Amino acid sequence: MIHQIFTSLKDSYSFFNIFEYITFRAGISAILALLLSFITGPWVIHILHKNQIGEEIRLTGPKSHMKKKGTPTMGGVIILMSVLLPTLLFSKLNSPLIQIILFSTIWMGIIGAADDYLKVFKKIKKGLIARYKMAGQILLGCIISYWIFQLPEFSTISTKISIPFLKNVELDLGLLYPLMVVLVISGTSNAVNLTDGLDGLAAGLLAICFTVFAAIAYITGRIDYSNYLNILYIPGSGELSIFCSAMAGACIGYLWYNASPAQIFMGDTGSLSTGAALGAIAVLLKKELLLFIIGGVFVFEAMSVIIQIFYFRLTKIKTGNGKRFFKMAPIHHHFELAGWHETKVVIRFWIIGLLLALFSLTTFKIR
Repeated sequence: MIHQIFTSLKDSYSFFNIFEYITFRAGISAILALLLSFITGPWVIHILHKNQIGEEIRLTGPKSHMKKKGTPTMGGVIILMSVLLPTLLFSKLNSPLIQIILFSTIWMGIIGAADDYLKVFKKIKKGLIARYKMAGQILLGCIISYWIFQLPEFSTISTKISIPFLKNVELDLGLLYPLMVVLVISGTSNAVNLTDGLDGLAAGLLAICFTVFAAIAYITGRIDYSNYLNILYIPGSGELSIFCSAMAGACIGYLWYNASPAQIFMGDTGSLSTGAALGAIAVLLKKELLLFIIGGVFVFEAMSVIIQIFYFRLTKIKTGNGKRFFKMAPIHHHFELAGWHETKVVIRFWIIGLLLALFSLTTFKIR
């Protein structure tokens, strides 16, 4: 929006030529998103408090979490507002990649908000029925797949995914590609949702992941950089770095209010939408497999739940008495019950997430 206005003035005023640079627009988007989180945070928290929109703590969780009951939820609204405005202002809105990522974020934001609404206002403990959420995620994956097939930018690589550590090697999934997109979108969305169980944990990890993807998006959109690093060149993908930078800034700003002790929780409004956005970014940049490294902590969180359920059912079949593999799943609760303070779990998971993010960048040269 502003980008189009200012670039139209560059012939008359050379200063406005700066808005042609993606790096400038990405940087200013991150700063604006950060400031918007700071500014809107207290206002949103006040409204949620006033309307008694508070978190219901499940009785099966750690006992130490009971003190968090009543903390305002649906804080994902702060992130969504802080991301959407800078992206609308500073990105090229005619870019189909920007259109896809905005659609994905808003789509799952609406589904997450419906889930939170049913939990908070209608007092339905489970919120939106799981199969409805899954249907929304599957439909989103199908829409993104179809959208990608229609874009000239992906005409020769529409069904391909990049293989980390291998030079100029892509795997063509053919007719299975839409299934892969569905799995990435739904898996990432649910993984972030599961990780959002400790103060600041999900938001900090998301900030790390989107910062890395901002760099990857910029490189992927530059033919010189992508050729040098032997990765797929996708025309126009640099615009996604503006969205990623805004998301990183919004998450960092949100952490001001979500850090322990949290003044507000993300809720499904935030976790489902940011998770879907993370998955969609990986799909659009053809870095679906690399996402397993960059978002390794999210993967570990989701896998811990799968392992817990599988092990419990297996032992119940064998012995008649189900046993737990972890003290509690997701895995962050296991460490809490093992005696780690909540803040220690969060910071150590952040460190692991940062190490994985840095390692993911080395894969561009280890080929």
